[in-house]
Amino acid sequence: MARVRIIGAGRAGTSMARALRSVGHTVDGPLARGAELAQAADEVDAVIIATPDGQISEVARAIRPSMSCVVLHLSGSLGLDVLGAHPLRAALHPLVPLPTAELGAERLVSGVTFAVAGDPLAAELVASLGGTMVTVADDDRARYHAAACVAANHVVALLGQVERIAASAGLPVDAFLDLARCAVDDVAVLGPKRALTGPAARGDWATLERHLEAIPASERAGYRAGVGLALELSAVALTPAMAAAEVVDEPLEEPVDELYEVRAASIASLA
Repeated sequence: MARVRIIGAGRAGTSMARALRSVGHTVDGPLARGAELAQAADEVDAVIIATPDGQISEVARAIRPSMSCVVLHLSGSLGLDVLGAHPLRAALHPLVPLPTAELGAERLVSGVTFAVAGDPLAAELVASLGGTMVTVADDDRARYHAAACVAANHVVALLGQVERIAASAGLPVDAFLDLARCAVDDVAVLGPKRALTGPAARGDWATLERHLEAIPASERAGYRAGVGLALELSAVALTPAMAAAEVVDEPLEEPVDELYEVRAASIASLA
């Protein structure tokens, strides 16, 4: 097992510290703001920088480089260059929300996926946590992180819209959470294209129009954006041959090639 020092006492750093300790690593920290960092790489196998992205380069510069210690960061969007002149560098980004230290530590050892790059020690740490790995090159980090934000942050924001629209009908958001969970489960089994259901997937324009008329005006832009994404997905998925093969429950009421025009109009309405 490795000797690890963690810099950054926020949710990511405290979650990682607890998780690594729980599987047998020796962990120093997490060190909080104001700690002396020059010797942080001494007498450890790895230093994990778990600060906000904007502070990583400053923290890395404060650490005296070592030929025997790997310096890692937990950022999803940044590459290895942010770690500067350190000879042994790596990135380790967990694809899971870490809302509290307790829940974060549990999730980090639950078999989740980590994006790794650089020194092999990053992969060794993931293996010790029981995780799975994807390798993401520096040039792909921003696109990778954008996908991660859509998968987590944007989904939460959409559920915020569910909560508001549901409240306008006198209903709690809890009534819709099983629906959301099942939709995500369907994506895992079928893929997004085949998992898509609902009025946009079947070209039910009358229902979509009723929705827009019924919901608060402040929610219409977000709803139209969601319809646009659903139409783009269904337009790619639903060729006439696939419709004939009953990929969806009901046939499209509009030709597939017209869906792109509908989507363009939906997106344009946001301007």
